[in-house]
Amino acid sequence: MKINKLKKKSTERLKTELNGVKIITGTLALILTVLFSVNLYGLLLEDKNTAFIAGMAVAISLSAILPSQFSSMMKIKNELNLREDSN
Repeated sequence: MKINKLKKKSTERLKTELNGVKIITGTLALILTVLFSVNLYGLLLEDKNTAFIAGMAVAISLSAILPSQFSSMMKIKNELNLREDSN
């Protein structure tokens, strides 16, 4: 998300986007934690590991989305803080 795009948006729009990104990020983190836990349990205690290995690969690869989501949240928060400081 470019900073120039953030400066063109209204404060209310930024707050709405921040809440949306928080909800999406939290939900994704929760789902990835459950997926990782179930697959780890399956790898340790079940005999047929192929499905659990594939599930673990999915969990690890999808976790790469989280840093970009946190980065977006930080950019929006910084823009909102700049607007509050200028007022």
